[in-house]
Formats: sequence, structure tokens, C-alpha cells
Amino acid sequence: MPNQPSNTQSQQSPLVSFVITYYNQPVKLLKECIDSILALSLRPYEREVIIIDDGSDASPMNELLPYSNDITYLRQRNQGPGIARNTGIRLSRGQYLQFVDGDDLLNQSAYEHCLDIVRYAKPDMVLFDKSDRPTHGATFNDSEPISGTEYMRNNNLRGSVCGYIFLRSMLGTLRFSTLIYREDEEFTPQLILHANRLVATDAKAYVYRRNRASITHKKGKRAKVKMLSDNLAAIHNLKAVATSLPTHEQTALQRRIDQLTMDYIYQVIILTHSRHYLDRKLSVLRREGLFPLPDKNYTSKYKWFRRLTNSDFGLKLLVRLLPLMKKER
Repeated sequence: MPNQPSNTQSQQSPLVSFVITYYNQPVKLLKECIDSILALSLRPYEREVIIIDDGSDASPMNELLPYSNDITYLRQRNQGPGIARNTGIRLSRGQYLQFVDGDDLLNQSAYEHCLDIVRYAKPDMVLFDKSDRPTHGATFNDSEPISGTEYMRNNNLRGSVCGYIFLRSMLGTLRFSTLIYREDEEFTPQLILHANRLVATDAKAYVYRRNRASITHKKGKRAKVKMLSDNLAAIHNLKAVATSLPTHEQTALQRRIDQLTMDYIYQVIILTHSRHYLDRKLSVLRREGLFPLPDKNYTSKYKWFRRLTNSDFGLKLLVRLLPLMKKER
């Protein structure tokens, strides 16, 4: 199977490049993903569909032959989703970029709304919502354009890179790290800080289909340790970035770092069920100035979690109840 990309798309710069990362997912889902993109109102020269096969056990290329005039396919050795997306960035020519996982799809009517925002408001970035199934709706609520810094100072982020469309020129030198887990969480807040005009909409434009075979659902001890290690590495990396930023951007990013630290503590509890392991990790966070968590204007969920982590009783309660709540969901 050749590793060089080939397509017959127009050389005109497309409006949107869709970068699909694929690794061992059912080819049926990948084809549905491609179909959801081709069904959009974008004309062939307005779109670019790039599939990065991150070293799957078997190439899906033979089954993708009917799409050969509409896609660019490249197969590379397995290096993780972040590096695969970096390859997609390198190949892309579109004014805007949209990342899509190969087993997910775009919700047509809602994503058309996002495209309308792109066409008429010309923002740097559009943040949208997701659903676990295709939805239908004719009206959506959009924010006024604001800077990414202002948005981060007042809102929680959805870290997934599949949850927004953005100007490719925003990237500058920013690329994904080599982290296997949480590469999104490190990338997204840095990208949002680059946005001068950001629009947030409640349109459920992305359909996330939970794949139990995916990397984020691995259950083994080694996978859990790697996941927690990468979570903490992402926090460290963002903390290092924050130190070199202007004060207003540093404040915005620090709010996200605090929330990611809470998410990390939550994951330690959920994945290990161990108070002893939790105490060890809290000691590490304390030495690095990441714990106790500061009292800020978080949403209610984070406010309560912060309060509980600040007492021995609260930690006992979290270790006992969170795994039970997770199991019931």
C-alpha cells in the first residue's frame, strides 16, 4: 500500500480542510464519517478531506476506492492521534481546519449552521456542542464574537479538538505534543488564546460515537498509569506556557490549568479507587504549587469538588462515592 497521498481535488484553496484520524476503527464507521462530510453544502473545491491512518493493523484503502476523487489518504506508522493530526495539518490547504475522529460524524443541519457562521461572520473560531446521536433542530443560540482570552476567563472549555472549526492561520507554530492521552487538553487552550474573534454556539454539530475499543477506553493497569501520566504532563506543559504569557492571558490559562488539575484528581480516584495512591499524587501536586486548589469563579461542579478536596472528610467521601457514581452511569 503506497504511503504517498493522492487526490484529484482542485488546486484552489478550499474553505475547510477536514482532517480525519483513523486507527483500527470499523471501516463502516469511517465511511459514514466521510459521507457526513460529503453531504454538507460545501462544493468539491470548497472542501478537502484528509484521512491519516495512524498505522492501523489493516489499511482501509481498498474499501475507500469509491471516495478516491474526494479524499486524500495517507498511512503512517502508529504514533498516536496528536502526531497524526500534525501530519494532517502539514497536508492541509484549507482556510479553516476541522478535526474529526474516524468513528464519529458531523451532524448535517447543525454543522451547516457552523458553516454559515464561518461564511458570514468570518470568525477565527467557532465552538460547537456535541451529541451521542444525530439530532435535528432549526434554531440555534450563538454568542457575540469575543476574544479567546475573554472566553476562557469566563467559561469552561470542552477540550476535544473535534469540538470546533478554526482558521488554519491561527496555528502559527502550535502543534500537538507526543502525548498519547490528553493531547487535546494541551492543544485547545493554547489555540483559543490565539483567537481574536470566537463564536460559541449550542448547535450539536458533532456526533461522538463511543467506541469501547478506542484508546481512551483501555482498561489495563499500564494504560491507566499512562493516562494519568499524560494528564499530569499536559498540566505541567500548560503551566510552563503560562509563565511566558501576558497577565490577562496567563489568568485565563491558569483557570484552565486549575480545572484540569481537578479533572486529574477525579481521574486518579476513578481509575485507582485508592486513597493511598491519591494522597501520593496530591503530595506531588502540592510540591508543584498545583494544590490546594485556589478559590475562583468556577462553575458549581468545580466549586463543590474544590471544597471537598480541601478536607480529609471530603477526600474520603470522594474516594468512596465517585467510583460508585461512575459505575451507575
